[in-house]
Amino acid sequence: MSSQDIPEENLPAAQDADEHAPGTVAVADETNPFADPGLPPHEHRIQDIDERAASRSERTVAFLFTLSMLATAGFIASYVTIPSDKSIYVFPIGHVSAMNFALGLTLGVALFSIGAGAVHWARTLMSDVEIIDERHPIAAEPEVRAKVMADFKQGAKESALGRRKLIRNTMFGALALFPLSGVVLLRDLGPLPGTKLRHTLWSKGKLLVNMNTNEPLRPSDVAVGSLTFAKPEGLEEHDEDFQKEIAKAALMIVRLQPENIKDKQELEWSHEGIVAYSKICTHVGCPISLYEQQTHHVLCPCHQSTFDLSDGARVIFGPAGHALPQLRIGVNDEGYLEALGDFEEPVGPAFWERG
Repeated sequence: MSSQDIPEENLPAAQDADEHAPGTVAVADETNPFADPGLPPHEHRIQDIDERAASRSERTVAFLFTLSMLATAGFIASYVTIPSDKSIYVFPIGHVSAMNFALGLTLGVALFSIGAGAVHWARTLMSDVEIIDERHPIAAEPEVRAKVMADFKQGAKESALGRRKLIRNTMFGALALFPLSGVVLLRDLGPLPGTKLRHTLWSKGKLLVNMNTNEPLRPSDVAVGSLTFAKPEGLEEHDEDFQKEIAKAALMIVRLQPENIKDKQELEWSHEGIVAYSKICTHVGCPISLYEQQTHHVLCPCHQSTFDLSDGARVIFGPAGHALPQLRIGVNDEGYLEALGDFEEPVGPAFWERG
């Protein structure tokens, strides 16, 4: 039917109907600038018209999935066969755990291969024809909702869950205990830390050794206003656990005039004004290395947390949450500075069971 056959009073409506007919394209103009231009012509992929290309894509997807299976097998083999204490050199990272490196590499390859295979499958072999699906109300009709609720109540009644208390209670128990099997697997992630986070190498009688000279410290070696770094006696740089232990046991030694020490406990735990504090910042564990002699303040260079060594090393500025732990010191019979015990609280940043 042409526009000449349509009555004049119905012409706009008919034209509007033609614009929304399937396959037509509405042209945007001054009267209708937001007209829907419709879908562009569909372009076939090479896999849609060439079966050999489709076969190549199929083999590629199968290869990626097979690679994922091999990587998963490698993950399991690495976990079973590689000793946990073995290390390898990886450029440019340095020495890393061989097991952790193998587990990370194989798990990453397994997950990447699954994802890459799925994406390649979807982009080359699955249908890519654009389809318009008109929206419709999501809510069900009242009759359907009523029927669903009635069926649910009938099912609950027929299950006798309310009357069969033995079944109900044992079912709830089984559902509650089953997740514990996954929690138990977490035990195999490594040895439990125990109280390692609460203690360092310091103990009663351990000498304070100068980090620079590697010699035990005497009170005369520490001048007023100076800053000296110390480590526990017996800890050497060539030791396998040196980095791990010094990260907890590193000390700052500062000598103040006794009358300038404001905190009573700090004065009692010092020796002739010599105080020993943990060098590890209580914010994120950076080593503190800056000392201001006039104010007796030490500054962490990472985030500028500032501590007052004349007042119990309390925080006076910055994000640190609590004061630096102090080590109680004294002098032995030979005149060397020694520890009178370990720190009274864990060093470094707070952890969830800090005590």
